[in-house]
Amino acid sequence: MEMQGDMEKQNRRKEQEYIKGLKRYEQKGIPVYIDGKKPEEEDWEKIFQIQEDGGFYMSDFIGLEDGKLREIHFDKVYNH
Repeated sequence: MEMQGDMEKQNRRKEQEYIKGLKRYEQKGIPVYIDGKKPEEEDWEKIFQIQEDGGFYMSDFIGLEDGKLREIHFDKVYNH
């Protein structure tokens, strides 16, 4: 079980690094939305979770015609 615990810790670190990266985009003026809203601190973690109803979060990177990133959206989708 120790190996599973190590994997969970490693996954948790990767998730935290991903969230830090998203927050760096916000600092550069590129907004991030979860479920159509600016996320509160407690909202960030849910983008990695499979929900009880089977939904999960998919990212959408919104750009301009010149190829620059404008917004990042995370919306719940279902695999029906």
